[in-house]
Amino acid sequence: MPATRFQNGDTVMGRWPGSNLYYEVKVLSYDSKTRLYTVIYKDGTELELKESDITSMAVFKQGVTPSRSRSRSRSPGRPRRSRSRSPARTSRRSSSRTTDVQVRREKLKEVLEVRLTPVPMKHENNSNSKHEKKEENNTDNTASTITEQKTETESENQAGGRYNLRRRKDQGDGKAVEMEKKEETEALSQTKTPAAIKTTDLEFGGRVGVFFLMFLLPVAVLALLILCGQKDASLQSFPLELPTLQSLWDCQVFGIVLLWLLFQAVLSLLPVGKLVEGMPLKNGKTLKYRTNGFYALLLTAVAVGVAVYQEVDLSYIHAHFLQFCTSALLIVTLLSVYLFVRSRWASEDELAPAGNSGYIIYDFFMGKELNPRIKNFDIKFFCEMRPGLMGWVLINFAMLLAEMKLQNLQNPSPAMLLVNLFQLLWVVDGFWHEEKLLTMMDIVYDGFGFMLTFGDLAFVPFTFTCQAYYLVSHPNELSVFWIVTLVTMNGVGYYIFRKANSQKFAFRKNPSDPAVSHLKTIPTATGKSLIVSGLWGFVRHPNYLGDVIMGLAWSLPCGFNHLIPYFYLIYLIALLVHRNARDERQCRKKYGSAWEEYCKAVPYRIFPGIY
Repeated sequence: MPATRFQNGDTVMGRWPGSNLYYEVKVLSYDSKTRLYTVIYKDGTELELKESDITSMAVFKQGVTPSRSRSRSRSPGRPRRSRSRSPARTSRRSSSRTTDVQVRREKLKEVLEVRLTPVPMKHENNSNSKHEKKEENNTDNTASTITEQKTETESENQAGGRYNLRRRKDQGDGKAVEMEKKEETEALSQTKTPAAIKTTDLEFGGRVGVFFLMFLLPVAVLALLILCGQKDASLQSFPLELPTLQSLWDCQVFGIVLLWLLFQAVLSLLPVGKLVEGMPLKNGKTLKYRTNGFYALLLTAVAVGVAVYQEVDLSYIHAHFLQFCTSALLIVTLLSVYLFVRSRWASEDELAPAGNSGYIIYDFFMGKELNPRIKNFDIKFFCEMRPGLMGWVLINFAMLLAEMKLQNLQNPSPAMLLVNLFQLLWVVDGFWHEEKLLTMMDIVYDGFGFMLTFGDLAFVPFTFTCQAYYLVSHPNELSVFWIVTLVTMNGVGYYIFRKANSQKFAFRKNPSDPAVSHLKTIPTATGKSLIVSGLWGFVRHPNYLGDVIMGLAWSLPCGFNHLIPYFYLIYLIALLVHRNARDERQCRKKYGSAWEEYCKAVPYRIFPGIY
């Protein structure tokens, strides 16, 4: 291993991104593969710098910084030799071309403009939007004094990235820019992808925690469904004997679930809808995704309508609900094993930052491979929404028909109708904005293992439908007052949820967009800004607040006789609190003092005045 110029723990002077300012930093580590030093500034900001952007304290105090050493031969008192030459005078050197190239390079060095290139790392991802930012003069005693410079940086999403520094040539010189692009392309093609970072920050209680979760979660889902299906849905009436095998398993039901997955997979491959690019991967590449979920939802609705017209009894789903759930759990287990086995042959840059701990149980639960694909078929992207969310809507509709059949109703009850319409709105909104899924943590950070497979194929379709399943056996009358109240509540929650997510997505894509340019922000050292006005100035996660309000509107139609219909709301609050804690930990580490300033400006996390 070659010797490094600076050692871990050394206090040196590091150049600040986008300027000629040098600040006192501490060397944390050195990556021999990328040849970058990880340094930390006094405000807690961590960056990766090249060796050429770092100088020792002794050299800096003597005034020998890279910028000064370049300008010594060009002091204003020394006339340049080239200016005194007459146009007819020829060069004395044998190669005038070499001299021209040298002069051009010297001129380009005066620009001192820096491009910030995101470096992939744990818990981070980048967007392709760009914005301009000004580096202001700093009065720090250790900083060099320069005029304000305007630099162009890449705007990141909520989880931003570190930057390494590379010089960019004069924008006015078209040939120079073309030469630089060509050189960068060649360099990237010759650069090996850095090895995947081992997961050290284990979630959910580490290996022991995920081991118990893999058994407790399926049992909890089955217990919830057993309680919902009983006449007395209280916890005290939970049957002590285990359900029979016949009530849990049916080969015909398993075949129906497989056909449902195959039908949705075929719809996802139809050449309709937009073909969009996902977030950049660690190797700089981007994957393409076919976002035709809304069209698939319409075709599914047509297929269900045809089935009803042909007098297919969809209440069969209600009568065999436990068997459908156990079939889904078996498919989850088989798919998780397949995903883990195939991840053994995945390249380093295809591994997920959250599921590469080296512990078999933990990696099996979290998922080792980030984007498992069979040719162009992305397994994770397909499972995230298609079979689960469309299955959610189909199950709700089947419960509506079952209620009418069992309760001898000519029309569905207002409570059942509200639950169906409220949750259908949420699903339709998700498919209409399917492209925005590509910026979420599930896609850009989490691997695809048992956790996401279970959540997508079993937890969502069989627990988010618990209100409709409950109402089949426990009808609840609603007055006009309650109907108006619930419609208003769901409308307010949906408005907050959609408005907040749209603002976030628009700001990530283009901070100069007129729709979001008026928002007040706090700049950070990573090059992105934190919104502190509008809905995002009300609480730190207004989209979570909207979700909770809608979740309450979905549960209240079931009345107050039992706690079971509120399972979704309880789960949602627990999940959002967990996500908030993870987000805050990452942001505090990444943004340093800027995050502390943000927390003072927006003190409440999800619930205003409470939390």
